[in-house]
Amino acid sequence: MSGTNEPRRAAGRPWVVIQHVAVEGPGTIADLAAARGLRLEVRRMDRGDPVPSVDEIDGLVVMGGPMSVHDTAAHPNLVAERRLLRDAVEGGRPVLGVCLGSQLLALALGARVETGPEMEVGIGDVTLTDAGRADPVLGGGERVPVIHWHGDTFHLPDGALLLAESPRYRNQAFRHGDRVYGFQFHIEVDRALADAWRPLLPAGATLEEPRRAAVERAGREILGRFFDRVIEKPGVPT
Repeated sequence: MSGTNEPRRAAGRPWVVIQHVAVEGPGTIADLAAARGLRLEVRRMDRGDPVPSVDEIDGLVVMGGPMSVHDTAAHPNLVAERRLLRDAVEGGRPVLGVCLGSQLLALALGARVETGPEMEVGIGDVTLTDAGRADPVLGGGERVPVIHWHGDTFHLPDGALLLAESPRYRNQAFRHGDRVYGFQFHIEVDRALADAWRPLLPAGATLEEPRRAAVERAGREILGRFFDRVIEKPGVPT
């Protein structure tokens, strides 16, 4: 018998995670989704998995990767991902874009994505805007510890709220409507992901403990609130 707090899911459709490279998996996103009874299906673009249609999914998470959103000749899946993101937003599906995923989301919503002034890599933080402090997912403080690893940046889509910024990059997080979030930074990095990333970091960038663990703790709270906000619950309209 199902408990009264278990999320209701339409027709058994999964939440799909789009993963671009081996070292940028869902991390804590997978744990938090499983704890809420969600079925997570990872589609590996680096292994040739197909990009699903919007009718196949209950929710969508698009992860990061070293490519640019404009590298469509080398990565034609990016065109299909952008279409899926647009369809998911228009269809009312919950969406989370992480790093490259946030840039693809912004582009799908009509905003520009371009090369930034310099690379932003390593453990740092972002400052919440007024809208960010009031946001039910990111809010609750002035700053959030995060992991940066990007050189491109998105412009804010029409109708979106800017939630977070940093000294190097003003646009760090946005919300579009009530169920769509884009995070330029990483807060999903568990110990296993951090161990895979450390050999790949550019000179001078680090993921030292316990600061990495502090990012994970903050990220689990934020990502947990994201899932709690956007998943359907019995008798609760979304």
